[in-house]
Amino acid sequence: MTHDIETASLAETAPARRGRRRRGGEKTGPDLFPQKPFKQPRHIFKPLEAVSADELEAIHDASMRVLEEIGIDFLHEEAKQILKEAGADIKPGEDRVRMDRAMVEELVAKAPTEFTIRARNRAHDLQVGGNALAFSCVASAPNAVDRDHGRRPGNQEDYRNFLKLSQFFNIIHCVMGYPVEPVDIHASVRHLDCVADMLRLTDKVYHIYSLGKERNLDGLELTRIGYGLTPEEFVETPCVATVINTSSPLRLDTPMLQGLIEMAKAGQVSIVTPFTLAGAMAPVTVAGALTLQNAEALAGIAFAQLVRPGVPVVYGGFTSNVDMKSGAPAFGTPEYMKAAIVGGQLARRYHLPYRSSGVCAANTVDYQAALETTLSEWGAINGGAHIVKHAAGWLEGGLSAGFEKFITDIDLLQKIAEYLTPLDVSEAALAVDAIREVGPAGHFFGTQHTQDRYKDAFYAPIVSDWRNYESWSEAGSPTAYDKANMLYKKALEAYEQPSLDPAIDEEITAFVERRKAEGGAPTDF
Repeated sequence: MTHDIETASLAETAPARRGRRRRGGEKTGPDLFPQKPFKQPRHIFKPLEAVSADELEAIHDASMRVLEEIGIDFLHEEAKQILKEAGADIKPGEDRVRMDRAMVEELVAKAPTEFTIRARNRAHDLQVGGNALAFSCVASAPNAVDRDHGRRPGNQEDYRNFLKLSQFFNIIHCVMGYPVEPVDIHASVRHLDCVADMLRLTDKVYHIYSLGKERNLDGLELTRIGYGLTPEEFVETPCVATVINTSSPLRLDTPMLQGLIEMAKAGQVSIVTPFTLAGAMAPVTVAGALTLQNAEALAGIAFAQLVRPGVPVVYGGFTSNVDMKSGAPAFGTPEYMKAAIVGGQLARRYHLPYRSSGVCAANTVDYQAALETTLSEWGAINGGAHIVKHAAGWLEGGLSAGFEKFITDIDLLQKIAEYLTPLDVSEAALAVDAIREVGPAGHFFGTQHTQDRYKDAFYAPIVSDWRNYESWSEAGSPTAYDKANMLYKKALEAYEQPSLDPAIDEEITAFVERRKAEGGAPTDF
């Protein structure tokens, strides 16, 4: 099922891009945040291919042998019954499931190549697949961090502030997970408050967690209420996503399988993403880790198609390596980049949308954070990713969501979007008349051609400081960390909550209160 994203009236949903100030000038108010209206970037360059066609087939064949000969554990009785009835090989009393390649390939082929996830604000609908690209903020961090208050366990205030930043910045197209886990809310009812906050504080596409059937059902029903859809309309309209992480190596646990089942039944989107760290939960070679990633991802995707043929899914890649001295995850490495690019090749082989990530292992906003995040993004972009998770705010290998890091990443993502904007080679852009007017040894500052275009001619950064040394020094020699600390606070001040129908708001409150009174979701699986 393929839909076209709605782009009319996008300019009405976000502030217009502001013109660049001359060097030395201070920006105030909205001019602090030059940004274009909400619009997904498009892949205008062909994805890279890190392996040949024959080598890609070797990875495919190896992953098929894993599924046929070794198998994967499905820790859920209903899931095993569904697979058994479809012809999978499952011995009585065992969890191991073996699927032949013909079965896997036939099922995977039922998944759509591209689709649209509806947003509460239809101008923020998310196209997934084709040449469309989407950036999501950091997700699932247990801690929040900023310079003023340091590192602390996630809480509802920080959670809400990250949602506000994600809504405010147009380069964030979706919220694929809780940016930080609000551990000050009891786990049995946390999902109720968190999804209600997503519906109220942002009108972009969001994510619900697959941590038990009850949480899925609650998240689905809250989404249906928030979107004002009937049950029949909801099941025919992709509106919300979940991430299904396999427990590498070769295991899909009960909560994830319950999530796959409930999301597929409801016609909603599952992003199946093995967490394959080479040298730890995956073979130490990149090729071996990719073989395991591919086998696990295809097993989950094939299963989703058994539950509901044609349900939208995304092929997720999250293969990286560990530091072999400490065992800690490493990101933005050469191995990560290669795996991200080959992951895209595999997704294209199966005609599936592809998810990657913009991640780092840095503990603070520094050179390492910038380098590893940029390299991760580069691997994702060159791999042809359609959804890039954790693209703003990720720190410490995912253990912290950083407010200053969120801002520096926004600057990076906006630069990437400009890089992906097609070059204008119209007659006016070729500027022959302007060149003729200036002639040899002149300059172009005062030409009408420049005057007509200077405000929007180049990308205007929000963090990078282009002042000369003297002006910068006189201003106190501020660093990017200094500026990002100031900017995230200014963005929170400038945030405006999107409108929500009062009747829907009341229905959300009533549902949350009722489910809390019933005890919420169980905390033991």
